[in-house]
Formats: sequence, structure tokens, C-alpha cells
Amino acid sequence: MPFSNDYTGLAGYSHDRPVKAGVLLVNLGTPEAPTAKAVRPYLAEFLGDPRVIEYPRWLWWLILHGVILRIRPARSAHAYARIWTAQGSPLRVGSEAVALRLQEKLTAMRPGPVSVALAMRYGQPSVAAQIERLQRDGVRRLLVLPMYPQYSATSTGSVLDAVADSIKQLRWPPELRIVNDYHDDPMHIEALARSIEQWWATNGRGEKLLLSFHGIPERYVDAGDPYYRQCQATTRLLRERLGLDDSQLLMSFQSRVGRERWLHPYTDATVRELAAAGVRRLDVACPGFAVDCLETLEEIAMQNRDFFVEAGGSELRYIPCLNDGAAQIDAMAQLVLRHTQGWEEFSPDYDAQAAHAPAG
Repeated sequence: MPFSNDYTGLAGYSHDRPVKAGVLLVNLGTPEAPTAKAVRPYLAEFLGDPRVIEYPRWLWWLILHGVILRIRPARSAHAYARIWTAQGSPLRVGSEAVALRLQEKLTAMRPGPVSVALAMRYGQPSVAAQIERLQRDGVRRLLVLPMYPQYSATSTGSVLDAVADSIKQLRWPPELRIVNDYHDDPMHIEALARSIEQWWATNGRGEKLLLSFHGIPERYVDAGDPYYRQCQATTRLLRERLGLDDSQLLMSFQSRVGRERWLHPYTDATVRELAAAGVRRLDVACPGFAVDCLETLEEIAMQNRDFFVEAGGSELRYIPCLNDGAAQIDAMAQLVLRHTQGWEEFSPDYDAQAAHAPAG
């Protein structure tokens, strides 16, 4: 017996439904609450990812479950509590705001049916759950946009793993495209530069500007990870755009853990050295993060501020991430349009009436 066009099957999916396109934003993730109980499973998932920690699995399992997860959840919970808001985790709230505004921007720019969703690599909502939800909503073409300007196997690479694992579970996977990185995208660089200039216009300019990126172990770069060179490229482009030299705009790396050598110079050591050298007002921006989070609000704006003052400096002023500002949304929208060329839902000539015509 032949299937009718409106057959929905056991999963409730209709093959006669108008096709949609989707954009899946993916950020790192966050615990559900600033408590050790909530932080522990989040850290277990994050630090248990072999993309993040490249040690033999058996050895790392012993270290992670025998030592780290007994000590670090309470420490991390204390740090999260310092930045938690009435709305929840700043990373979650900020990422949701970006997704909402990007949806509004794309809807205004293009007539086709486009759904924007947000997933977290670790924690909720998961990549698998959001891809499944988009498919149920009729999405047959999907662009994945990790919210990491610079590519690293520890971040974007891990997102690709999660997407691949999710796609493998689907009977009929969507057509898939992925934004690998956007570290040198002209609109992104312009958005970063303008945000810094606008902050200076309101708050005055410090003696130096430090760009602090999240660190990774040096051996990852030695193995072929392009992250370091992409951080260098972002720094060079911003330096040129702002008209600064390499003594006025510096680059460093934060958030290292363990005893092995990570990308350097280290941010905590750099702020101390600058204070000891006589710098009194230091501005710090974090162009490796799309929205403010634990690493920017607590590690930079609190911890490293204290390091700077203790070493003799007067003020460490943190310049916020782009967050859901118009410049970031505009840059992301153009990034999406560039990576979805040929998909009719993103075409200015999209014919909604023809797309909704019955099949057969």
C-alpha cells in the first residue's frame, strides 16, 4: 500500500511539511545553579571530554574522579556565586539574548522560514536535544555556528563531535553546514574595535590595552591546533584597526590549569608585571568570548583586578564582551548569510507561496 503525502509515521514527522532552515548557536555551557552539587556533573561532563583533556582515558579518569571532582566543584561554585544574577548564569542569559536577537534580525532580513536555536556543549539544552527539536519543527537545512571566534579542537572541535554524534542518531539528518571560525571576519573585527572605542569614549582610555584569550596547553598547538595563530591574527587586526602598536596593545592567555606549559604569556603574570613596571590604569578585553561568563566577569574583572592592584596598579578596567549588542548581531547575521548561500530560505527571492504548495 503506497504512503500518502501526509503520512506522519510513528515519530509524527510529516514529509509534506514546508521545509525550514535552522541556525544552531552553540556555547560552552553552565551549571544549573552556583552550588557544588550542580557544578559537579557539569564539570564531570566538561573535563571528561577527551577533546578538552588529552590524557590517556584511564589515567585521566582516576585523576578527575579521584581528585578534581572532590575539590573543584566547591571552588567553582564559589566563583559562580560571585557573578550569578537573578536571571541565572550570565553565560546562559547572554547566549539566549544573542539567539533571540539573531532570530529577530534574520526574520527582518529574509522572508523565508528560519529558526534560530541555542544549545550548550555541556549542560542544558544539549546539542542533541536542540537538533532533534529543530528537526521536529521542520528544519531540513541546518547551519551550526559555535560561539567561538577562534577555532580550537577543545571548543569548536568538541562542538563538531557533539553534532556528529547527534546526527548519527537521526533517520533523516538535515543538510548540514558549519562555521569553523570567524576570528578574522571584517565585521566581527569592526564590532570589537567599535565596542572598545565606545567604552573608551565613556570611561577614558587606560595606559595599555590587554587582550586576554582562553589558554590551551602548548602541546595542542604543537599537534596542529590553529588556535594560537588565530588569536594572533585577531590581535593583529584589532591593533591595526585601533591604530595601536605592540607596546600599547598586548596579548595574553588565561584560565590555565595543571602543571604543564600552556600558551603564554599568562594573563595573571602579565597584569602583575605591568603593575610592577608602573602601569596604573590597565584596560582588558576578551575577544575570544562572545558573551560574558565566569572567565570574564570573575576571573578577569575580579581575580585579575585584585592581582593588578596588589602588584601596585590602580585600576584594571574590564571592557565587556559584545554580548547581544547590535554590532555583534549584525556581524553574526552576515556570517550566517554568507555560509547559507544557495539555501532558498535565505534568498531575498524566496517564494513562500510556492514553498507551501502541496507536494505531488
